[in-house]
Amino acid sequence: MAARGLRGAAVEPEPGHARGPRGAAVEPEPGHARGPRGAAVEPEPGHARGLKGAAVEPEPGHARGLKGAAVEPEPGHARGSTDREPAQGQPVVILLGWAGCQDKYLAKYSAIYSQKGCTVIRYTAPWRMIFFSETFGIRSLQTPARRLLELLFDYSIENRPVLFHVFSNGGVMLYRYIIEALHTHEPFQNLRVAGTIFDSAPGRRNLRGALRALATVLVSMNVLLKYLLLFAFASAAVALRILLYPLTRFMHESHYDALLRAPSRWPELYLYSQADLIIKASEVQLMASARQQLGVPVKAVDFSDSAHVSHMRVYPTYYRSLCTTFLSDCVGASPP
Repeated sequence: MAARGLRGAAVEPEPGHARGPRGAAVEPEPGHARGPRGAAVEPEPGHARGLKGAAVEPEPGHARGLKGAAVEPEPGHARGSTDREPAQGQPVVILLGWAGCQDKYLAKYSAIYSQKGCTVIRYTAPWRMIFFSETFGIRSLQTPARRLLELLFDYSIENRPVLFHVFSNGGVMLYRYIIEALHTHEPFQNLRVAGTIFDSAPGRRNLRGALRALATVLVSMNVLLKYLLLFAFASAAVALRILLYPLTRFMHESHYDALLRAPSRWPELYLYSQADLIIKASEVQLMASARQQLGVPVKAVDFSDSAHVSHMRVYPTYYRSLCTTFLSDCVGASPP
């Protein structure tokens, strides 16, 4: 898909570039730790919104109120297309990226679903919110979580089944607030969620793993500033999440504990690895077991030797098969 000259636009990877070498990590490349400011948006025809009641086509690169989000309509339904019937009822997949993930990396996962006729929404929360705001107990991700759900209404696809594909704790922190909104805010309560896939998540308060993740995000930053931010994060994490945890847990429940008792009961697929140095496999297994005991249909797959958020690069065919089969099973079992 051509980006039409828009700086920062999301571009689907060219054939032959979606897979990495076996064992290669999918962590952000040096010099590219931060996600793009602008993202490509190709809305479906006839559903552009501007002022209330006005039919206004939004400018390319703006996901209608959520900066950094990318929306890809079904193949064959680009602007100007009038043949909309085959797309009706196709699932919507929402990808929630890991901290520091660039949209071009997340777009590789889009291909799994767009090739099946799904609409795909991609979004990665700003790393400052993930590592600092949430650490200090500021619920800064609540707003983008609600705006993501509002996009379903903006694009008139709110009646379709929705699948979430969540990456690492960066995606989980955002997903935690999405779950809350789905169960407490109208009209989100009427959305039909079919299931959730967790890739390399969720994990508990693992300071060493969090520091590794933040160091990867900051890889292109000035060395002095990088270590200053790492020290600030580590100090805040130790003080608020370890030493003062008995007090702070009542003010701001951790994302892991929130998911343990989440009221959702749709199917969940956990993709993890014993070789993950950021999210411990034992913590993913504990979550999967606890959710299963609550009556949630759960499947967990241990890739054994692939690194953090690298399972698709190491096992591309198997990974795609797991995702598409899970999607098909969830949508088939989801009530109309």
